[in-house]
Amino acid sequence: MVGVRGNKFPAIHAHFKRSIEQAYKDLDISFDSFPGVNETDPEAYKVAIDKFNPGDAVVIFTPDNTHFAIARYAIERGLHVLVTKPATQLLSHHLELIELSRKHNVVCFVEHHKRYDPVYSDARARARSLGEFNFFNAWMSQPKSQLQTFRAWAGKDSDISYYLSSHHIDICCWILQDRAVPTRVVASAATGIAASEPFNCVAETEDTITLLVDWQSVTSRKHKGTAVYTASWTAPLRSGVHSAQHWYYLGEKGDINIDQAHRGYDVTVDDTGKTWYNPFYMKYSPSESGHFDGQRGYGYISIEKFVDAARSVNAGNARPSDFDDQGLATITNTVLTTAILNAGRISLDENRPVRISRDDDKWVLH
Repeated sequence: MVGVRGNKFPAIHAHFKRSIEQAYKDLDISFDSFPGVNETDPEAYKVAIDKFNPGDAVVIFTPDNTHFAIARYAIERGLHVLVTKPATQLLSHHLELIELSRKHNVVCFVEHHKRYDPVYSDARARARSLGEFNFFNAWMSQPKSQLQTFRAWAGKDSDISYYLSSHHIDICCWILQDRAVPTRVVASAATGIAASEPFNCVAETEDTITLLVDWQSVTSRKHKGTAVYTASWTAPLRSGVHSAQHWYYLGEKGDINIDQAHRGYDVTVDDTGKTWYNPFYMKYSPSESGHFDGQRGYGYISIEKFVDAARSVNAGNARPSDFDDQGLATITNTVLTTAILNAGRISLDENRPVRISRDDDKWVLH
């Protein structure tokens, strides 16, 4: 386990002991940590990775602006990589990871766990039977407390669009894979809450970001679609859900409407009020025998798919490129998600539309 400041590891170990070792039977919570407890080292990941062997696996859950450097270092040493979304902040970096993973013959997946949500995956299949794409609208938010959790990087190193809208942008790209391509992005943002008391984020921190994206059908020039992706980290503190998440899809022959924040399962407690739970992501209650029982959750499956792919490649039973054809969130299959997010950031910074096109088999922003 790697971080920047080693003084965090005692608290992490205590959390593991309370939430894992004491909650389930027969789980080992020991780990090697980098840097040392009394050390600070932003490049401790290099020390850890250098101890690995080719064919080992690295899982990257770090601030958005650090993904590319860590993933590149690991891939160049022959390691399989699972990186949390967004894979990178720049399209150029994403394209470089595609090339590096091919060169070094390793699996590189992006942890877009919503692809494994049974509702989202079923809706994707149904959406692709509704003819040409017309309209997509997505909303995702988290409470204002997140601004305090992420104050160290919010508005400086990344934004709420990269952090949250990456979920639904990827779902839309997944639905439209080989059906339509994005051509233009225009971004707009609300401000004023994050930079104020008590959150005190940097002045340029956006509260809510909306991306308006034009899509062009690849099978019919007359069919064009539009998509609106909105994300916010200024939702109310006691709304009963940590992540509000819903989207609407309109196709040529029908529509789909999904609310994944309220799944018909809510619990009300005197002290805390009503809460909507999501055991479909991860079931935290133990099995009848007291063992971990979350293997059916889509949060677990998204990591399991990566491990299975890496093991298959190591055993010589598959090539990394095989997984591009299976609808999985490979680094190749997720390039348009990064293209849209990067274009949105440019649109906000430069106050202009950004075009997306394909040039010599590579996606380019204009």
